[in-house]
Amino acid sequence: MPEGGKKKGMKCEITAALKRAESDGTSLCLICKGARMLCGRSYCPLMQKISRITAPDEKKKLSRDMFGPSPPSIFVGHFGYPKVTVGPMSAIDSDDPRMLDDPSKWYGKDFDEIIAMRMNLVRSRKVENVKSDSRIVSDSRELALAVKPADVELHFKNSPRFKMSFNSMEQPMGPTGVLEKFQITENTKIPKIVDYVVNDEIRATEGATTLYDRGYDVYYLSKILSSGALGMTDAKKMVPTRWSITATDDMIAKNLLKEIREFPEINEFRVYSNEYLDNSFHILVMPGAWEFENFEAWAPKTLWTLTESKPVVQLEGEPHEGRSDYAQKEGGGYYAARMGIVEGLYHMRRQARVISFREINEGYVIPVGVWEVRENVRQAMKNPPEKFQTRNEALAWIARRSRVPMQKYLRMSSILRQMRIGDF
Repeated sequence: MPEGGKKKGMKCEITAALKRAESDGTSLCLICKGARMLCGRSYCPLMQKISRITAPDEKKKLSRDMFGPSPPSIFVGHFGYPKVTVGPMSAIDSDDPRMLDDPSKWYGKDFDEIIAMRMNLVRSRKVENVKSDSRIVSDSRELALAVKPADVELHFKNSPRFKMSFNSMEQPMGPTGVLEKFQITENTKIPKIVDYVVNDEIRATEGATTLYDRGYDVYYLSKILSSGALGMTDAKKMVPTRWSITATDDMIAKNLLKEIREFPEINEFRVYSNEYLDNSFHILVMPGAWEFENFEAWAPKTLWTLTESKPVVQLEGEPHEGRSDYAQKEGGGYYAARMGIVEGLYHMRRQARVISFREINEGYVIPVGVWEVRENVRQAMKNPPEKFQTRNEALAWIARRSRVPMQKYLRMSSILRQMRIGDF
């Protein structure tokens, strides 16, 4: 036990584990982030290393039989697709079960608080085909559609074990157990508009955008997309959770951009900034028609840059008309950042050229999912911006607060290489 009789936080334990970890090199690890197994292995050795961290209270035990509220939420895995694991999430001990699986309410919480919440959420899993309509699948879908917690009874093959698992897309996962059967023991609350949309013969994109326009956030929409509730009847199928997160960000942002491209252009240079969980964002908004670039500058010795001695910078972007290919180098982080920025522009009723500078510092040792990017950017776009007369003044202000030399960003950026009279 450390000095003072206090236990080390989970972040400290993982930092120690990283010092013993080995990486195959940034070129693959930083692009893959443990999600696509680009190294050829069947598992990510870095994820496995930090996922061995166990619960702070190792004496706490779980039973094969559980009764408790579902947040409400389900989880759909991706390994073995189209046969995947699916099952409800269930709270162990919480005054507010919804908080445990709602990242829209997590902003401001530190690593240990996030992990503590997720440790109180059991993920159940049963192998099913993505087109299955078994009782477990249909009941899980009902929970995903609900907007309030509902009590469930769960029976596992073996008692779930207290341990954590992490990846770059989804929230950290706590105890997991193989599900044999479960039932919902009270009526679920599903809004009428949601029930109408999921039972109407409309495509998933139309259903998701309809509900977003009615005030439902992307976190709820990604859950119901994952559950297989959206889409035409003959095309409905479950979508792995990590895929549904990015798909939802992409669908909603593209729909908002249809309107944004018709808005008047912003008439000044602004920088929106925020820092959270050792991730620093500076978002440069400039006059002009919609274009977007997203920088990710990873400090050396983070989880994905263990072999590096200098920051590693990735760049993805899109022209005015958008992009149709996947942002391979940044993955879900690109779409989460774009989502927050597009929402900000939509609320301003303006379009602009936008460059997001994200710098990930050494303290970001635990991947908590792309919600962190989305909420960081959302907060940045809510904060009062710095305003400038010229582009160079704005870049100079960012440069004084960045670890990466501005010249490196200038060399990489297509937007910044565009010389316009109004920029100076």
